[in-house]
Amino acid sequence: MSEKNFQNFYPNGVCPVRDIMCRFGDKWSTLVLITLYVNGTMRFSDIHKTISDVSQRMLTVTLRTLEADGLVGRKVYAEVPPRVEYCLTSLGESLIPHIQGLVDWAVENMPAIMENRR
Repeated sequence: MSEKNFQNFYPNGVCPVRDIMCRFGDKWSTLVLITLYVNGTMRFSDIHKTISDVSQRMLTVTLRTLEADGLVGRKVYAEVPPRVEYCLTSLGESLIPHIQGLVDWAVENMPAIMENRR
């Protein structure tokens, strides 16, 4: 890497690395993205069942944030009761190979990490 690649790592101004890592450093965003990738379009309740330890409030906040970033799409159907579905956008899908690399690394290295923690 050239020195130029590191110029935006400082806290002043806009740092794309800090901004994006902050988004995926939270507990739920990556799990929501993977869930939508594996299962396709899903309703809120189905996402919640899949990631059962997330609270409804936190799932709502996470989905809104991912939607605001353009990674998740939200479609509301004019029905009674209202139906809302979530899916990955093309931008969200473009992120999946990068997340998959991290997931693969985690699965491969988890035994060693757990051994080191003991």
